[in-house]
Amino acid sequence: MKTFNIPIIYRSPLISAIKERRKQQDRMKKDFLPTMLDFGPVQVLLARHFGFCYGVENAIEISFRALDENPGKRIFLLSEMIHNPHVNQDLRQRGIRFIMDTAGKQLIPWDTFRPDDIIIIPAFGTTLEIEEQLQARGVTPLRYNTTCPFVERVWNKAEAIGKKDYTVIVHGKPGHEETRATFSHSRAHAPTVVVRNLKEAQQLTAFIRGTEPPGRFYEIFKGQYSNGFDVEKDLQRVGVVNQTTMLATETQSIADHIKEVMTEVYGLSPANAFDRFADTRDTLCYATNDNQSAILGMLRENADLAIVVGGYNSSNTSHLVELCEQQLPTYFISSEEKMLSRHEILHWNYHTQQELHSSGFLPEKEPLRIMLTSGASCPDALVEGVLRKLLAFYGLEDKIDEMVKHYTRQNEGTAK
Repeated sequence: MKTFNIPIIYRSPLISAIKERRKQQDRMKKDFLPTMLDFGPVQVLLARHFGFCYGVENAIEISFRALDENPGKRIFLLSEMIHNPHVNQDLRQRGIRFIMDTAGKQLIPWDTFRPDDIIIIPAFGTTLEIEEQLQARGVTPLRYNTTCPFVERVWNKAEAIGKKDYTVIVHGKPGHEETRATFSHSRAHAPTVVVRNLKEAQQLTAFIRGTEPPGRFYEIFKGQYSNGFDVEKDLQRVGVVNQTTMLATETQSIADHIKEVMTEVYGLSPANAFDRFADTRDTLCYATNDNQSAILGMLRENADLAIVVGGYNSSNTSHLVELCEQQLPTYFISSEEKMLSRHEILHWNYHTQQELHSSGFLPEKEPLRIMLTSGASCPDALVEGVLRKLLAFYGLEDKIDEMVKHYTRQNEGTAK
């Protein structure tokens, strides 16, 4: 896989050394058990896969290249490049301005742009309508296009099945930038509807079964279906694609449920099921799969709590939190600054969209076992920062440098 030129401020010597060691030991990525970092009184279980994915590294490299290649020019991002506040703030400090917020609210009017302005498309991609807005003003929107290739693969799949007369069902969060972009690209080729979870998928299949009056569809899915959607005609042949950062098991459950209903309603057999239900199993991002599988592998071990690091508006990170909190106390933080002391922490509750202040988050026991991971848009430097602060609470911060030397020697020995 291609490697990218990522600024050193986002990297971690320790995390890089550990990831390189695991890569050498498991090149086929079949081992999802965590790495045990034993610091004596504190033991940290580090997830097998976490941190910057291909799409994020690609976006960061292109954004920094845009800065380097265009001194003196006005440079804009359509919205947050990725869902990490530290990376986005870094870009702002380097002079990049944001045109919209993550909800799509306009921050800079379209009529202020000039043909020589540089516009960067974020990793989530953008809608066809926004591309047209920029082209109408003489701006070339695809010159610095950081859209993740795995997002584009979803668009291509939606187009392909649309051309075969399937309706596209998008599993995603309707307000998320990626889902808005996918919806825009999909509806250009096929009737399209967005479902946010299994419950909405079950509501949708009630219309396939004919157990709900057709008019109810337009109430339940208001704002989530393409223009001219005909609920009585457009649900006879369907395929499911997804926002690439959704929970893999939920996407699979949605696809399985819809396929089962189609099989029941139309009397299908395994041999002809795809006459009514398109095969779209390849649309979930590899990093989403790997990171979620790594969480499941980590949860096979015993621990006292989990810490998940990432942007609070990061979809892929929230799903890692969702998996962890099913089994043990879990704290979702954006950086080490949220750990106020050995006893107090600020952490995000993604269910209520609130930051909570909790006491006693580190149990008084030895050895204390902590699971640690991060989202696909989180720099490894932030994970190391969390690790260093945790160890500082116990007077163990010097152990980090020893651990770096340990893994570096192991990697050098393997290379020889």
